Amino acid sequence: MIRHVNVLYTLLLIFTLTTVYGQGKDQRLCFEFYQGTFNCGIDSNVLVKVPVQLTPQLVRAFYAEVNAGNYKPLMDSLTAYKQRSNLNDWLYYQLIRKVAQQISPKEVNYSRYTLYKWFLLAKSGYDARLALTSNKVIFYVFNDEKVEDIPFFDVGNKRYVCLNYHDYAHADLHQDPPIPVNVDIPEAVNAFSYNVEKMPDFNPGDYFEKELQFTYRHKVYYFNIKLNREVEAIFKNYPVVDFGSYFNIPLSKETYGSLIPMLKKNMKGMNEKKGVDYLMRFTRYAFLYETDEENFGKEKRLSPEETLFEKYSDCDDRAALFFYLVKEIYNLPMIALLYPTHITMAVQFDKPVGSPIVYKGQIYSLCEPTPQKENLAIGQVSAKLKGKPYEVVYQYIPTVK
Repeated sequence: MIRHVNVLYTLLLIFTLTTVYGQGKDQRLCFEFYQGTFNCGIDSNVLVKVPVQLTPQLVRAFYAEVNAGNYKPLMDSLTAYKQRSNLNDWLYYQLIRKVAQQISPKEVNYSRYTLYKWFLLAKSGYDARLALTSNKVIFYVFNDEKVEDIPFFDVGNKRYVCLNYHDYAHADLHQDPPIPVNVDIPEAVNAFSYNVEKMPDFNPGDYFEKELQFTYRHKVYYFNIKLNREVEAIFKNYPVVDFGSYFNIPLSKETYGSLIPMLKKNMKGMNEKKGVDYLMRFTRYAFLYETDEENFGKEKRLSPEETLFEKYSDCDDRAALFFYLVKEIYNLPMIALLYPTHITMAVQFDKPVGSPIVYKGQIYSLCEPTPQKENLAIGQVSAKLKGKPYEVVYQYIPTVK
């Protein structure tokens, strides 16, 4: 009897959403997304109006009505664009965000905007869920990676991380805990990944040039690097991920083409150790240093392209950039050493230099990519870190050396 009452109540809510809030006319979405154009029509029967203040019943009624509508053309367009552009999960989510913004601008009705993000991500196969506080809608997704600095909750052995916490940056979810809304979505089973192993193909005309310079062995080197402001937008709400994911974020095509060939040209004739020394000093001195707390007010790990973009960067950022440059140009084995207040790198050469770092039977030489009080050469550690404990948080072993 209770089940029949609940079904009747949901149907009544659907009728209320349709009649009181009304359905719109068919909608056409057409917008630029990186180098491509997303173009799709949306049937009016999936354009459901909802109030700003949600209840579990309203969430279920929204899902039931949209799920009964002709949403398949929109989903087909999303998945086709994802496959055609080879979008990873994080970039695909940015596409979903933009689609939801076109359907229901977040500044007009944040709850409705979030409902569409949730529906589209779940129908794409990801285990996405909603939870409600007294006045907030919290959007979670199943993630089996190590992700920090965002709220999460566990269901059995599955962890769900918050995708929209940045919209409630000062909220105390312990004081007003979110209550999950249970909705059965059979296809929503996959984990969401924060791995960014390929950057989008941006429109070449959207790049601007930034000049960098540094001095190496009394010679000044100049670089005009092509950068795209979209990179900053992509990683604006990107969380603190594990070092394996973080270190393997690549450069976009145009930025790569403006930097890597120039570095190779400048290092022509240098042996491997001198070349790594050149890259170490490039990452150390071509950028101004500032801690994340001073720069952003919180911990934020910049991708290599963001480090090139930003005026200031810290040790995490330089370690990631140095790793990327050495990997791309020399493809040498490397480890990342995390001290209590610092992270640095060590590289494996044919013959070690200076004080050796032994890890899993392999010998590495320290390469400090962040400015220190001392002018450290390869194999040297700063005085403040000598004898201090460290943890190897990432090891890179090339598949082909």
